[in-house]
Amino acid sequence: MPPTAPDVTSDSPGFYALALQDPQRIAFIGPEGDQSTFGELGARVNRISHGLRALGVGNHDMVAILVRNGREYLELALATLQIGAYIVPINTHLAPPEVAYIVKDSTAKVLVAHADLAEHLDGEVGGLPAHRFAIGGEVADWQTYPELWSDQPEDQPGDRAMGAIMNYTSGTTGRPKGVRRPLSGLSPEQEAPLAARHFSTLGFRREGVHLVCSPLYHAAPGAFAINALHLGHTVVCHLKFDAEAVLRDIERYKVTTSHMVPTHFHRMLRLPEEVRSRYDLSSIDSLIHAAAPCPVEVKKQMMEWVGPKLYEYLAATEGGMSQVTPEEWLAKPGTVGRPQPGTTLRIVDENGDEVPVGQPGTIYFSNAGQAFEYYNDPAKTAAARLDGLSTVGDFGYLDEDGYLFLLDRRTDLIISGGVNIYPAEIEQFLITHPSVQDIAVIGVPDPDWGQSVLAIVQPSPGVTPGEALAEKLQAYCAEGLASYKRPRRFEFRDDFPRTEAGKLQRRKLRDEYLGTS
Repeated sequence: MPPTAPDVTSDSPGFYALALQDPQRIAFIGPEGDQSTFGELGARVNRISHGLRALGVGNHDMVAILVRNGREYLELALATLQIGAYIVPINTHLAPPEVAYIVKDSTAKVLVAHADLAEHLDGEVGGLPAHRFAIGGEVADWQTYPELWSDQPEDQPGDRAMGAIMNYTSGTTGRPKGVRRPLSGLSPEQEAPLAARHFSTLGFRREGVHLVCSPLYHAAPGAFAINALHLGHTVVCHLKFDAEAVLRDIERYKVTTSHMVPTHFHRMLRLPEEVRSRYDLSSIDSLIHAAAPCPVEVKKQMMEWVGPKLYEYLAATEGGMSQVTPEEWLAKPGTVGRPQPGTTLRIVDENGDEVPVGQPGTIYFSNAGQAFEYYNDPAKTAAARLDGLSTVGDFGYLDEDGYLFLLDRRTDLIISGGVNIYPAEIEQFLITHPSVQDIAVIGVPDPDWGQSVLAIVQPSPGVTPGEALAEKLQAYCAEGLASYKRPRRFEFRDDFPRTEAGKLQRRKLRDEYLGTS
């Protein structure tokens, strides 16, 4: 049986209460060293809540944000959450049409964006809400960010109820969809202890320091930062990951927890020994990781360095499946853990029948009280269901002790630097180029990122394959795809392996090209 973590967090009053009870405590330290207390952050959060209400944002409404790591993300999220609305974080690297699709699909009543990102949306795409606010500058037809909150009171709004985050995630068959969960109807103070209880199983304690070194618009880093505040932690926020800067700030601020991905571990381990040994990491209670399979040797090296302090979990935007303590993992290297209380896990074959222990299959799961739906897409929601359970297509098996081992993180998904990249989305974009007859996108090994994107192209008749065509397609991708989705490499071939029904046999392509990066 896994060890039971002491429930040291369940009595946490949550951020909103702490802002009143302990207003001088430091809540946030920004990328430039700027600091905010719980009282200061709480006052801004309340003013934004009043401002959103004045614009007609009510229970179950959507507020979309296109903001980089910083105080604005947290204050907008916390403000939206305490008035029973949904916050919709958008990847800041998306191309304008991709941003516009999410804003429109989410039916957001308000959009807040950094000015340099907002100006690319202005005049280029339609479907944006009438209420738009730009942070850090003026943009035509947008109001400035202070206009959202500057005339509003600092007291808590009335009729408070906890909202939720609605992150967008894509499948292998098209556009991204919002993952929406029903609201609890509880007050923020009622819900905070429930969330905090889970984090105690991942090595969190009261009143620590949490380091953010991944984009807050991703589901896990944003949720971990918000819940760290609910636990009374100071959140130290980096704009982007820098291996030595992470070590520096762990020592400087006595960081106790951080959420990372295996690529971060790889980069820290590649630092020269004299750099790694320069910093005191003894304050760390837990480094939590997910988002991609972590190579066993990398995880072993990390634990030899920082101690048995790496907690891992398997989850998707749709929900959590399992988690594992350092001690459990050392006893069963490679496992992603066991289901937590309230989580049901089942491994099934292609007919939907449960498979025996040790036999691989598709992972289905459910989280008590955390049912989800794909917003505006009941067909996709239904397709992911089986007897009340859901799947995101992960493939794995359970051992005789109930520990889960992941074999394939979705059949076609590419995970680069901990970020999910969906081949179908890239294929659907590239197939519109007149020089492309057929297209397949796969992930190939990358020593730094884990995987990188390879586009395999069948040129249109009369089009010559080669470097000139690759450069033309790269330029085309730059017009409509986020930078992390663009293929690092193009290969050309005359045909593709397909079934008699015409379905692309991507696994055969992966087998053929594996190791050619």
